[in-house]
Amino acid sequence: MIRRKKKTNLVKEFLEKGHSVSIKDREEALNYLVAFVAMIRPNLPEFEKANKKFAETIQFVHQHPSVLNNLRIAIMAQLINSNLVPMLTESGITISRGAGRELYARLKHKFLPAAQDPNDFLYLLNRIFFKHNDYEWVEQIGREKWLHFFELIKLSFSGNDPIIIKQAILSLQILSARVAQLGWENEITHHTPPRWQPPNNPFAVQQHLVYQIKELVLRHNQSPETVRELALELNEILAQCNELVQQIRNETADKGTSLSQTFILFQIEQKLNRMVLLLDIADADEKINLSRFANMFITVVRNENRKNSIREFLSQTTGYLAYQIAEHKGKKGSKYITSSPLEYFQMIWSAMWGGLIICFVAIFKNLLGLLHLAPFWAGFVYSINYSLGFVAIEETKATLATKQPAFTASAVASSLDTSKSDEPPNLYNLAVTVSKVSRSQIASFIGNLIIVFPVTWLLAWLYDWLFGHPLVAGEKAVQLLQDQHPWQSLSLLYACNTGFFLFFSGIIAGYVQNKINYGRIGKRLTEHPVLRLSLPQSRLQRMAEYVNKNGGSLAGNISLGIFLGTAGIVGKIFGIPFDIRHITISAANTSLGAYGIGWEHINYRYLANVVAGVLGIGFLNFLVSFSLAFFVAVRSRGIRLKDYPGFLRILWKYFRSNPLDFIRPRKRRTETT
Repeated sequence: MIRRKKKTNLVKEFLEKGHSVSIKDREEALNYLVAFVAMIRPNLPEFEKANKKFAETIQFVHQHPSVLNNLRIAIMAQLINSNLVPMLTESGITISRGAGRELYARLKHKFLPAAQDPNDFLYLLNRIFFKHNDYEWVEQIGREKWLHFFELIKLSFSGNDPIIIKQAILSLQILSARVAQLGWENEITHHTPPRWQPPNNPFAVQQHLVYQIKELVLRHNQSPETVRELALELNEILAQCNELVQQIRNETADKGTSLSQTFILFQIEQKLNRMVLLLDIADADEKINLSRFANMFITVVRNENRKNSIREFLSQTTGYLAYQIAEHKGKKGSKYITSSPLEYFQMIWSAMWGGLIICFVAIFKNLLGLLHLAPFWAGFVYSINYSLGFVAIEETKATLATKQPAFTASAVASSLDTSKSDEPPNLYNLAVTVSKVSRSQIASFIGNLIIVFPVTWLLAWLYDWLFGHPLVAGEKAVQLLQDQHPWQSLSLLYACNTGFFLFFSGIIAGYVQNKINYGRIGKRLTEHPVLRLSLPQSRLQRMAEYVNKNGGSLAGNISLGIFLGTAGIVGKIFGIPFDIRHITISAANTSLGAYGIGWEHINYRYLANVVAGVLGIGFLNFLVSFSLAFFVAVRSRGIRLKDYPGFLRILWKYFRSNPLDFIRPRKRRTETT
């Protein structure tokens, strides 16, 4: 049997033979770096051992000074003999003119990667960190340990390295021009406060200062003190640019945002962060902020490994837009969370009105079914029926139990948002909030169901009395009951579909409300030339206020009506098991089916199973809608749930000590002083 000879690591081979890396031999230096990273890289299933392998490698470097010297030479050989500009100006920085073009470029390069110049430093970086998941262990090691590593190497960039300094200055100039160009986009200038309008616009001022620094640094007789003074001034201006970006973002809570504005702000922020690091290299003080350098190193490795990731791009650029949608829903969700017994019973009363409206929606839906329309028109009239019902619930301030989760989930996630406070979130208070959401949801279910069952029965009896025959009878009545049965039908699966539609209609509501705010639709309506002439000013003003306040909710209710009205029709057209089950509508259909069969012919055990199926439908409506909305709200705020491992334990402890708080509010004694 022939045994394969084990390949010796180049770092250890150089150490054994006493060889030194030549700064002139770029390929040998590159192979040395590849071998060194291979000593740190953990195996695929052992990423948790990355810190251990890194510590062992650092100890090895400490024990053998020649390895440290070779490593320093190998890094400098790459920096001096490579084109650094693409890495400094492009790696991890979006350069496309629009989100669509960037998305197309990534999709194209996913199938056919772009060609790379061997002289490009990014080519070398991809040779060193060639595995697509290298960024995972690089990030796991952490900034502090990489900072210690770079301190150990003692990298410095000064006038002794003119090639590096020139490339840093050129990169700074390129990024400066791009920032200035983006700063003059309409989405930015229209939202720039008066104090930062020309000639004080920081995006324009920074470009002028960069040009001055370039002129001084590239002269051989420049004064280092003058360069440092200009660098300090430029640092202040870059800080103002970041402040302006943040101010525009903060105002989107009231003014809304767009994907275009979000994309531009995201690009500006990326470039400003890179400019701060480049200025640190080019400011002639021979010192570099290694903390920023370590951050850049980790970021560049991640970006090169994930440069064609569509998911990464969408996650980064749509985060703020998703945040505005979730924030809108979170503000509305606070009204669905009850604290006191009074609010609890008000919620039940409001839900009773919502249940009453759903009774008529269910009756009309079954009446429309008697028309035997073509599939398209059947879906159309069902959609109108549902949409009118949901809009009526919204306009009468009534409550529909299943509309709550998409909004309350955002309100719960908001309490974890540390960006709104300097203090860490109070997990006990969050557990209390969850209990309030639970009992509020139960209150709305109770209010809906105690009306839907009896009132639908009463309307069915009234129809029978007026027309001499029940609305549904015989096989149709049996089918209505079977459609809600938990295991004789796919009702629980269809309930999950409804949960998704409830969540998605909430997303639509938030998106439309954001667009109304951003597009200043209300103001544009009041200034519309035709409307101003055809309507009284007071009526036009009321219409504009209504659109500003209710436009998003209106869009969400109509879209939900369309989803629920057409789902069953789509399933029939394509011959697939696809439909919806909504707890209040299912409860109404159960009542209609029971009336059509008659109490004397009904199997009460079967009816109990159907009622249990209706409750299961409600639970899955809530669970799916809440989970999806909570996931989006958490992701859009940049919250990582793994940072709060103790929350479930605190929640369980609170539930064990106060289980009834999750069902009804406790009575509190009023204290008098």
